[in-house]
Amino acid sequence: MPGAVYSPLGDRIRARRGPVYPLHVGDTWREPFPGARMQDLAQSVHPDLNRYTATQGIPELVDAIVEKLRARNRIAAERDSVLVTGGATAGLANAVGALVDPGDEVLILAPFWPLIRGIVQSWRARPVEVPFFDRVFSCDDALAALDARRTARTVALYVSTPSNPTGRVLPEAWLAALAEWARRQDVWLIADEVYEEIVYRGAHASLARFAPERTVTAYSFSKTYGMAGYRAGYLTGPPAVIAEAAKLHTHSTYCCATPSQRAALVALRDGDGWVAETRALYRRVGDDTARVLGLAPPEGSTFLFLDVADRLDDRGMLGFLEDAFEDGVVLAPGASSGSDYAGWVRLCYSALPPERVAEASRLLAKRLGVGVPSDPGTDG
Repeated sequence: MPGAVYSPLGDRIRARRGPVYPLHVGDTWREPFPGARMQDLAQSVHPDLNRYTATQGIPELVDAIVEKLRARNRIAAERDSVLVTGGATAGLANAVGALVDPGDEVLILAPFWPLIRGIVQSWRARPVEVPFFDRVFSCDDALAALDARRTARTVALYVSTPSNPTGRVLPEAWLAALAEWARRQDVWLIADEVYEEIVYRGAHASLARFAPERTVTAYSFSKTYGMAGYRAGYLTGPPAVIAEAAKLHTHSTYCCATPSQRAALVALRDGDGWVAETRALYRRVGDDTARVLGLAPPEGSTFLFLDVADRLDDRGMLGFLEDAFEDGVVLAPGASSGSDYAGWVRLCYSALPPERVAEASRLLAKRLGVGVPSDPGTDG
């Protein structure tokens, strides 16, 4: 399990002289909307801010999540099927821990969110990578890819849509087919839907709609509401599985930070306008960045995934990352998202304000030898 996941050069960012464009971590330059920021939470209004909460989560927040899941995701959630966690990362870790035994195998659609492989390893299970998002373009091929990697030890399938890092949004028909496959094979589904609100093309559908009895889904306030530093997310799934995940949550995090939960509750109640505005900003900068780099526009999430294999020399990927860093551009190595992607890099276009992402994308395009369009469009 690597210690440095997002960039081997990360510790050099602060020491660099000159402009730096840290696009290696999935973050946002946007602040949460007024009312959902830390400075907006008053102890006089919320006397419990400095105290523990119920391990499941603040009751009002749990109720609001249940309402949201029913209305937006079309999931028949109940209170005992919800757990508020320390970000989606902790939620996914608890979900995996609730489902696997040492030696079990978890299929992971690749390229994938870099931390999921290590999460599976941390429970002494085996991550099995399924080359998928850049290789599978029909429902039948998707099922064939799963069959090719499934063994008698397969207990779960991890699916991320919208995809980090490719930006693909899996169609509803594909999700229904994956759910039916999991039902036939008696395999659990772990759905990572933290970018559910960041969709530009197509539409997001929740995997749990198609196999609620075997799907555990992770959601995040980090990506939807610009609260990455608050570390607030939640799980939903069959109550028996959520109860097991809650044991791990209790003995590791105990409860999600109380101020973060209070901010999350405000976001759920009042954040729709901010989300719509942010989605439009992300779409413009994502489309512009893709055009500059000669890529197809993203369907969702906040990432572009680039094949730079033909630009590598005998120094390999580290040499390319070093060269990009000479321009101040920091990228994540593709190998963090899958063993078959050592010649790829990931770029997060929401990590900096649009004008700075535009500067970085043109530096990277020049480094790659890609012709920069004469009309850069609107950077948002």
